[in-house]
Amino acid sequence: MELSKDIVLRPRFFQDLNIPSEKALEAFENIGKTCQDFKVSRVDHHVFIRIPKKEQHFWSPQLHLEIYNIGEGQPKLKGLFGPSPTVWTLFMFLHFIVVTLFIGAVVWMYVNMRLDKPYLLSIIIMIFLFVIWFILYFVGRIGRHVGKKEMRKLYFFMNNTINSVQ
Repeated sequence: MELSKDIVLRPRFFQDLNIPSEKALEAFENIGKTCQDFKVSRVDHHVFIRIPKKEQHFWSPQLHLEIYNIGEGQPKLKGLFGPSPTVWTLFMFLHFIVVTLFIGAVVWMYVNMRLDKPYLLSIIIMIFLFVIWFILYFVGRIGRHVGKKEMRKLYFFMNNTINSVQ
């Protein structure tokens, strides 16, 4: 599996399965009961594979799999790597705060321009918020890089589980 150098912070992949979707889901459910290296949980046609708590760090990824059928055709697997939901929520919250403050600074600058008042401070704040947004983005990229080895382990575990059923 190659992690692309795209802008994506949460890499996705798709693949066709050679086994029925229910059989694949049962395989993950069964291996999750005995596996010590990963924590596997299943909800309907979703499978979550995580690193055990004792081995996790702030940037530890998880793998979310969705296994489904399209009509009566080929079973499909859709995978999504991402940080823990807590870390992802924190990052989205910080992005929301930065964007909201940026919009506020734009409005403040516009009002000051229309009233012929100095607006240099609002421009400085907008530039500062823009820099913070880039910092958040690159911190996310660093986090993805730190978790790359674990992402590969999750991916190979997923492949081994699917191949063990075939």
